[in-house]
Amino acid sequence: MCNRYTPPKELEIEREWHVGNRNPLRWWDDVLFPRGTGAFIRRARDDAGYSRELVVGQWGLIPWFAKEPKLKYPTNNARSEELADKASYKLPWARGQRCIIPAVDFDEPNWETGKNVWWRFRRADGRPWGLAGLWNTWTDKTTGEVHESYTMLTLNADAHPLMNRMHKPDKKLGPNEQDKRSVIPIEPADYDQWLAGTQEEAQAILRMPAVELFDAGPA
Repeated sequence: MCNRYTPPKELEIEREWHVGNRNPLRWWDDVLFPRGTGAFIRRARDDAGYSRELVVGQWGLIPWFAKEPKLKYPTNNARSEELADKASYKLPWARGQRCIIPAVDFDEPNWETGKNVWWRFRRADGRPWGLAGLWNTWTDKTTGEVHESYTMLTLNADAHPLMNRMHKPDKKLGPNEQDKRSVIPIEPADYDQWLAGTQEEAQAILRMPAVELFDAGPA
């Protein structure tokens, strides 16, 4: 799971995802932590065809049944294997409310020395990450205020030679039972399929990338 990442500047997002100056000027946190304000890209809601739009919302998805926007439990990460069953995520997943979360880098904890050493992950090719996510729009019934929010999807990384080195191991479980988690990068060639494809087409994109894509080391 991920609890810290750095979003790109607005111009870099516009260049990478072609969400240009038709979007209003927006601002988000320079460094993102759970319940912070971040940018995400989704299929434009007001376009009968297909285009992308840049949106800003809370990093921590607010489900339809929430009583308040600041939840008492974390929803910044969602296990991709459980999207169809978890109450917080099953409606956004069923409705195709998928998004891309732009990130310059993200951090994960490494415990190989016996203590937590934060590692930072960038793309080796210098491009920003486009991480898989879900979004939701929630309206406060008391005030009428509309809240945009999103969650970052994760995948089991036990078999990945780099990402399986992250997170504190559970001594009660064997090496193949740890369920080490990783965020899920969406490759540029798959952006449209993730945002506008069928559920089956989107599911096929949820996979761990090659080690060569990563530029990683202690932060």
